[in-house]
Amino acid sequence: MAKYTRIEVVLQMKENGIVPVFYNPDVEVCKQVLKACYDGGLRTFEFTNRGDYAHEVFSELNKYAKAELKGMMMGVGSVLDAGTSSLYLQLGADFIVSPVVNAEMAKACNRRKVAWMPGCGSVTEISFAEELGAEVVKIFPGAQVGGPAFVKGVKGPLPWASIMPTGGVSPTEENLKTWFDAGVHCVGIGSKLFVKDASGAYDLEGVTSTIKNALDLVKKLRS
Repeated sequence: MAKYTRIEVVLQMKENGIVPVFYNPDVEVCKQVLKACYDGGLRTFEFTNRGDYAHEVFSELNKYAKAELKGMMMGVGSVLDAGTSSLYLQLGADFIVSPVVNAEMAKACNRRKVAWMPGCGSVTEISFAEELGAEVVKIFPGAQVGGPAFVKGVKGPLPWASIMPTGGVSPTEENLKTWFDAGVHCVGIGSKLFVKDASGAYDLEGVTSTIKNALDLVKKLRS
């Protein structure tokens, strides 16, 4: 069962401004990266549903987060159907993110009052997703559907839309400024947050530092 309500999740996403998106088949690596994100100041984390037994990795990761990382809200991304949504809801996911709009997924999440963030690529899809109860919509792939200009265009007829782009977002001032100036609710960032060392292993201190700098940039851009 989700520990945090959909309203709490949505507000936390807005407060941080950044949602990290990550997957690794090794649960110990996931724990280390999650802790690095937490130490950097993030309080939402999107684990990507990818590969065999991904749900088992998430189950262990979520138990760790709930026991050791107070206030961390754990979600699952790349979910495509209601059945998979229900599986992760049973494992305690606090939010579900999808690259598509699926009405049955919306119903599954709404029954539990869990935040559901579907992927949209047009004003019609965004409006339909909101009709289905989505508080925040994901635009994906963010750069390919039109980037910040698309967000700004959507906010004309739909000024109430809360938009989270994923894809084409970097933790740099130049990139973040274009998105936040366009009016995003928050942004999803994947591999560009997760610094690696010369051996190819994750540089955990580097990850924490990158996240701290990015969060400072978001605060600066919003001030």
